[in-house]
Amino acid sequence: MRVLGLMSGTSADGIDVALVRVTGRGRNLRTRLERFCTFPYPAAVRSAVLRVANANRQPIVSVAEISQLHFLLGELYAEAVQRACRRFRVPLKRIDLIGCHGQTVYHQPRPELFAGRRIASTLQLGEAQVLAQRTGIPVVANFRPRDLAAGGQGAPLVPFVDYLLYRHPRRGRVALNIGGIANVTVIPAGARPEQVIAFDTGPGNMLIDAVVEAVTRGRQKFDRHGRLAASGRPNKGAVKSMLNHWFFRRPPPKSCGREQFGASFASWFLMGRRDRKAVDRIRTVTEYTIGSIVYAFKRFILPHSRIDEVIVSGGGARNDFLMRRLQEELPGLRFLPAGKLGVDEKAKEAFAFAVLAYQTWHGEPGNLPSATGARRAVALGTIVPGRR
Repeated sequence: MRVLGLMSGTSADGIDVALVRVTGRGRNLRTRLERFCTFPYPAAVRSAVLRVANANRQPIVSVAEISQLHFLLGELYAEAVQRACRRFRVPLKRIDLIGCHGQTVYHQPRPELFAGRRIASTLQLGEAQVLAQRTGIPVVANFRPRDLAAGGQGAPLVPFVDYLLYRHPRRGRVALNIGGIANVTVIPAGARPEQVIAFDTGPGNMLIDAVVEAVTRGRQKFDRHGRLAASGRPNKGAVKSMLNHWFFRRPPPKSCGREQFGASFASWFLMGRRDRKAVDRIRTVTEYTIGSIVYAFKRFILPHSRIDEVIVSGGGARNDFLMRRLQEELPGLRFLPAGKLGVDEKAKEAFAFAVLAYQTWHGEPGNLPSATGARRAVALGTIVPGRR
């Protein structure tokens, strides 16, 4: 099948579209990334996404706005599919399936008391029925709830594809994705699927981006190549104090999001630091992200697995300063961009949801219980028929 994977991550930058060729089943599953592109969100849409995603801390969003955004994103996903097909020079009728992750605006994987019951929940916006109707192509969407219902965290889901791409008979590998949130998939040499572990390590680009936007008063949205952080001096005491956050000490499986490291955390971080240079604050929050990743390696990975290579994807892979510091803090590990092993580092998550959609279409599981904590492997998501 030719499958389009759509991904819009916690940084809310835009919509990634990957065209993937998938064949076979089970151990004979074969994949190939054919094309990839990104369409940035219009400024008003990104603003609306961030407002809704931060509403659990600052309840200023109406149900009407959530509903409108849900359908608007469905329209934008459909437009992204049509634009991508024109760019790829592939007719819509030659696309067999769409896998759409949706835009996460809430993720609470640990059950909390609500209306007398302990409930875990996750919410991804982007109406899949609009997407199917506009394109005529079947859609698989809403991947995370089924894993949550099976007792898992609903995340991370990409480890199924990490294992498919990066397992090696003699080399221990970690797939490190630094998106809005940073996460790892640990694949020991010769590992079976049930031996893979994966978890979120904490903030990735999301917190850095929020601080950059705040201290530059919106003139910059992110720290290109880490140049601002490289020119600043870190507040080591602040970094050490923030690394005491409960999330880092909690053993895997675990996942996080804006609820822990979003706008509220960024605002708290910036309070009381107005006397420091802007680049110092950016350096400090960058070192915080670095420190949280390093802590995860030293506490939960390296004591238990021999690791030879770290395969890096996500926007953080293009932050030269962040990558240099990680290599300084984790000497002896070989860092490789994901593109060297077949799937461009920018495309991997969209690629993954194309593959997961293919699995669901064939009734096959797409989660790894050892990664999410689910009681068993399950087929993920909702299938929306096309109109052909």
